[in-house]
Amino acid sequence: MKPLTEQDVRASFINCSKGEAKRLAVPRDLSERPWDDLDFLGWRDPGAPDRSYLVVERGGRLAGVAMRFQVAQRGFLHRSMCSLCLTTHPRGGVSLMTARKAGAAGREGNSVGAYMCTDLACSLYLRGKKVPETGARIEESLTLEEQIERTLGHLGAFLGKVSG
Repeated sequence: MKPLTEQDVRASFINCSKGEAKRLAVPRDLSERPWDDLDFLGWRDPGAPDRSYLVVERGGRLAGVAMRFQVAQRGFLHRSMCSLCLTTHPRGGVSLMTARKAGAAGREGNSVGAYMCTDLACSLYLRGKKVPETGARIEESLTLEEQIERTLGHLGAFLGKVSG
């Protein structure tokens, strides 16, 4: 992913108003992000524990989505799988991220959701740059490029439902 500026990020949001995009918490460390290892930019809002955001390049344009989530409170042995990168995590590592739909449908209260890594670090898990709490990912026969393509396909399908 190419490096993004705060202005790029704020201008990308498809499911919130310009005023909401202006007020949301953009990461202060954009210049320090490992851009070469990211397929999308994802972060949690430090001031609002139930909010997260992601920005991805889609069709030559940036698309940003504001999401809400509640960390799953599951038992110690329960594991969940991210629907984007297929990484499994124990308790709280995967959350249902819900996004208000864009346009009139969103203003009417319609939303869509997907189970995602709570820290939105899918790109780093795929590349082995970050290790899930359990210490390993499921072995796959797909190449890294195929896994990235699959992840971006799953993310594109989610964004398609948001932009609806």
